[in-house]
Amino acid sequence: MAEAVVELLERAARREVPLEELRALRLAVQAVPPAALRARLSDDHLGALFALLSVNDREQVSACVSILERLLQALDPVYVIQNLREELQKGLFHPDDSVKILTISQVGRIVENSDAVTEILNSPELLRQIINCIGGEKIAVAKEAIKSLSRIAQTQDGLEALFVSSLLSDLKNVMATNDVVRYRVYELIVDISSVSADSLNYCANSGLISELIGELTGDDVLVRATCIEMVTSLAHTPHGRQYLAQQGVIDKISNIIVGAESDPFSGFYLPGFVKFFGNLAIVDSPQQICERYPVFMEKVFEMAESHDPTMIGVAVDTLGILGSNVEGKQVLQKTRSRFQNLLSRIGHQAKNAPTELRLRCLDAISSLLYLPPEQQTEDLLRMTESWFTSLSSQPLELFRSISTQPFPDLHCGALRVFTAIANQPWAQNLMLDSPGFVEYIVDRSVEPDKASKDAKYELVKALVNSKTIAEIFGNQYYLRLRAYLREGPYYVKAVSTTAVEGAE
Repeated sequence: MAEAVVELLERAARREVPLEELRALRLAVQAVPPAALRARLSDDHLGALFALLSVNDREQVSACVSILERLLQALDPVYVIQNLREELQKGLFHPDDSVKILTISQVGRIVENSDAVTEILNSPELLRQIINCIGGEKIAVAKEAIKSLSRIAQTQDGLEALFVSSLLSDLKNVMATNDVVRYRVYELIVDISSVSADSLNYCANSGLISELIGELTGDDVLVRATCIEMVTSLAHTPHGRQYLAQQGVIDKISNIIVGAESDPFSGFYLPGFVKFFGNLAIVDSPQQICERYPVFMEKVFEMAESHDPTMIGVAVDTLGILGSNVEGKQVLQKTRSRFQNLLSRIGHQAKNAPTELRLRCLDAISSLLYLPPEQQTEDLLRMTESWFTSLSSQPLELFRSISTQPFPDLHCGALRVFTAIANQPWAQNLMLDSPGFVEYIVDRSVEPDKASKDAKYELVKALVNSKTIAEIFGNQYYLRLRAYLREGPYYVKAVSTTAVEGAE
């Protein structure tokens, strides 16, 4: 097979390969191990394939791109940059986007190699054109350029090249293309800033983070909505949060939420601003964030109590995030009857809202009710039990009715609620006292698809792994659950048949 590939490559080098043979070569190179390809390839072979990209024939270009993808992956990155620099440079100017993506992805591979990255950093024209690709019409090209530039910035030399040279001007020039491209550059800056405090300093000194924050706190409501997502990403790292706090950005976001009361267009950006604080609370400290920024909690409750499905969805998601750890649960518990009343609304939405909002409610309920075994104190168990009973007059029946509906997503969402409470003694007693409930759990015939079988299996696993299950459920049910767990999620009971003599 390797000989056949080489023969075709030799003919390609002489420009003697018709399109049908290029198609055959595309299939052949996939079947040859990289080591065999590496041993037989020459500069002429690769140069010829790059030369074949210059024709105005989309199918030929597509075949050559596929072949080059495979061949270049087989080569050492140092070899690629040292011997094919000119071809890579031309590839970035090619009118076909697949060629640009091929070239940029190779640059991304090269910069991950410590010996090859210097060669790229010494090629400012190559880097300049990759920066210009961020401004390309096709999002796939822009995303590949952002990914490669992010990789380049993983090293000190890469940061210097991007932010302490003329390339910074190129980055700022490409931002001026239009709003969409400007946000792509911000996305790159946030990606780089998230790596380390050092990376963040380079980005901050470039002035680009200040520009992003300026747009976030500016008057354009649509721009705010876009920028808050990027600032939220920056807040996922400790050094990012520290920077945002030092620059007063978190206080500014809080003040904008306060001012949203009188802004008729606040619906555009409020969901993103509330999500920002929800994410901040879970990576930092729910109690500290909620105490320092009380407007956040107040706004979440207001949104959850509203009649706007969009706002309710964001509020429910945020409550699920906030209540995913014990500290967040305790913060919610301090609001007492207001949260209990809210749970009743969420239970109502889980039953009656449009499907997407019902799913979000089920996921939030699962998050709020789950307690790891090591945190199951008497107080916390009493709390989750009271939350569960606040959801509906008959909460177990509510979720059981949802789990029997012929919609896989809702079915699995209800099973996840049962799984969340399965290791808590009060829930096990409720399950046991509910007629036919344990039989429903071990009945495999009610799970029509793989996702449902997996969700049911997770429920069984959570029950079996609980320390109190054998005592509460009794030996008979406990052994049936263990048998289910042992047999796996997809077990089908064998049905014996008897052959009858003379039957067709």
